[in-house]
Amino acid sequence: MIVARTLGEWWEYRMQCPDDIGFVPTMGGLHDGHLALVGAARQHARVVVSIYVNPLQFGPQEDFAAYPRTEEADCARLAQAGVDAVFLPAEAAIYPRGREQHTQVRVPGLSEDLCGRYRPGHFEGVTTVVARLLGIVRPRACYMGKKDYQQWRIVTRMVADLMLPVAVTGIDTVRERDGLALSTRNTYLSRAERARAPGLYETLTQATRQVAAGMAPADAEVAGMARLVALGFVPDYLAVRRAVDLAPPSPGDAELVALAAARLGRTRLIDNREFRRIGRDDGGHWQGCAKAG
Repeated sequence: MIVARTLGEWWEYRMQCPDDIGFVPTMGGLHDGHLALVGAARQHARVVVSIYVNPLQFGPQEDFAAYPRTEEADCARLAQAGVDAVFLPAEAAIYPRGREQHTQVRVPGLSEDLCGRYRPGHFEGVTTVVARLLGIVRPRACYMGKKDYQQWRIVTRMVADLMLPVAVTGIDTVRERDGLALSTRNTYLSRAERARAPGLYETLTQATRQVAAGMAPADAEVAGMARLVALGFVPDYLAVRRAVDLAPPSPGDAELVALAAARLGRTRLIDNREFRRIGRDDGGHWQGCAKAG
């Protein structure tokens, strides 16, 4: 496995590399969810993973300094998984003119709702660094986890709008046996918080069933927020949206997603569940719930 830390080292490798690259951008602190992305990328001639903790996507009071940095363990896992190359850039390689002087990439509308409302500037940081990494790596395909569902949709929109020659593929969330979505930040949870954490996905599941049974999405959102509070969470939001663009659903929309962000102690958890309203009863209500992915 090649480890490139500078642009020079990367370009030396890239010049000898076939164009068929499957790319997995990460911030490190790798877990089995990241390895699922690596597994999906294996259909390509080469698999490249980047590890870069991007300061632009952290707010001033967020956990940039504390974010887990486990480079040695991450590289060992990637080598064992059969990754061909790891790009481990310093900040100067990503923002050579400095963070404030670098061209910023913003996806309006979609990046300002949901998590964007509670983390202003976050998604602009994400799209800026992903655009930069795609320009450096020049992959044929990019793989992202659907746990960060809004992020996946935003990057997909950015790539389409900029007409970048890369396919962005979302991979289903990998979970613990009790339903908790794998996340690097799960390491922040205390034992008591970890025991309550699966309640986030359970609440999303309940909301999808309620909507599929005919409850109005707005009512399911209110009920879900109340349930999260009762379980000990401090929720930012729980929302039912149209899956394709995260707009509020119209009565006839069938492909939906329920999304939530909530805190347990100092840990901010996000999760989602895609679902489908698959038919109507004689009263005009949608019936049934099927996980879409």
